[in-house]
Amino acid sequence: MKKMENLSDWYNEIVELAGLTDKRYPIKGMNVWTPYGWKVQQLIDGHIRRYFDETGHGEVCFPLLIPENEFAKEKDHIKGFDSEVFWVTHAGLNQLDIRLLLRPTSETAMYPMFQIWVRSHADLPLKIYQIVNVFRYETKQTRAFIRVREIHFFESHTCHATFEDSEAQVREDMEIMEKLSKNLCLPYLLLKRTEWDKFPGAYYTVGIDILLPSGRSLQIGSIHEYRDNFSKPYEIKFEDEKGEHRYVNQTTYGMSERLIGAIVAVHGDDKGVVMPPDVAPYQVVIVPIPAKGSVEEIHAEAKKLAEELKGGNIRLHADLRDIRPGNKFYEWEIKGVPLRLEIGPRDIANNVVTAVRRDTGEKTQLKREQLSKEVVSILEKISGEMLVRAQAELDKNIVDADSLDNLPEKMIRLGWCGAEECGREIEVKTGRSILGSNMKEPDARVTKCVVCGKESNTVIYIARSL
Repeated sequence: MKKMENLSDWYNEIVELAGLTDKRYPIKGMNVWTPYGWKVQQLIDGHIRRYFDETGHGEVCFPLLIPENEFAKEKDHIKGFDSEVFWVTHAGLNQLDIRLLLRPTSETAMYPMFQIWVRSHADLPLKIYQIVNVFRYETKQTRAFIRVREIHFFESHTCHATFEDSEAQVREDMEIMEKLSKNLCLPYLLLKRTEWDKFPGAYYTVGIDILLPSGRSLQIGSIHEYRDNFSKPYEIKFEDEKGEHRYVNQTTYGMSERLIGAIVAVHGDDKGVVMPPDVAPYQVVIVPIPAKGSVEEIHAEAKKLAEELKGGNIRLHADLRDIRPGNKFYEWEIKGVPLRLEIGPRDIANNVVTAVRRDTGEKTQLKREQLSKEVVSILEKISGEMLVRAQAELDKNIVDADSLDNLPEKMIRLGWCGAEECGREIEVKTGRSILGSNMKEPDARVTKCVVCGKESNTVIYIARSL
């Protein structure tokens, strides 16, 4: 299957062949995490944990079930999620007095507790996060990691004394995303959503969007400024230094297993997945190349090589199975292991190993004396170059337009006056979604609205969304 011939079919096939997930569980959209796929997700979670622990967030774990009366307190929020939730109506044979739902996200689970936890200005800022499963009844065609009904989910929630403090938190979240993007080698855009497309209950929403090879956008996360939209219905107040009671200002930041889907779609090729070294379950695979009568000797040398590299804090696997080296190459290429080390009789005689990069196919010979250091250097080089290539591909596929006619299947940048009627017309005429204006690199140039012709300094991005 060729990636650029049919991205959707290629993606489904590669996810299965790479052993990232098993979609055969008897509930549609609730897939089984396989050891390889789960390890990728754990490594991603590890980076996320590190960044949020470093910025003073505490990890929590809230219950799965939310009472209906708590869910209903923020009217915009319930309106946005009501059609997606799974309801629990019975406990055994007994009908519940108050229905319960499986969390679609955790605002309505956490905020009754925030009301208890926050009393004084000394309790602020409150910064927590959790990594849990959430449940949404996805009605579109399900796709592994991208559209599922049980979602591995990260969410941070914060409370602040002032709007300025919560805005500082939004900026900190953006900085964390910048670090994470380097681990994933994923370039992205921070796009402030329109009023009609913001998160239910938010003051404003910043979408974290990538561009797929098909020209469609994929939202891999979001940052929300709530102001006091949730603290008022949930009565989350604090006593300030003057003894006055005020509502807190809140933010959230959410990401999901879509990050894995993005890695597959952006970096993969016709041979399979290409894993960024920072999140690859195995960064290195050692494949012995035995000659007739030398199997034991070559396997012993491969084991010795593995021991040498383990001291360099490298995640690796020595593949000593009794199958042809070509079959091993094929399998590890599908799984996307960043670096393959081959060792055969000639390598042993010359005190070298043959290194093959997964991303470029480049072959080099490395001396055994400095092997650990050389491997770390190559992995760092792979990470840097994967990000550069992906950024160049993103930049190449964002085009400017001054009308709505004959738009290519790419991400389009154009002028908009900010009026909802013009925005709606853009979406209807193009069949694309307004993703918003760039928060990462604001565009301050004066332009004209492509609908009404008014001068404007609002530049927006539009694309067909996956």
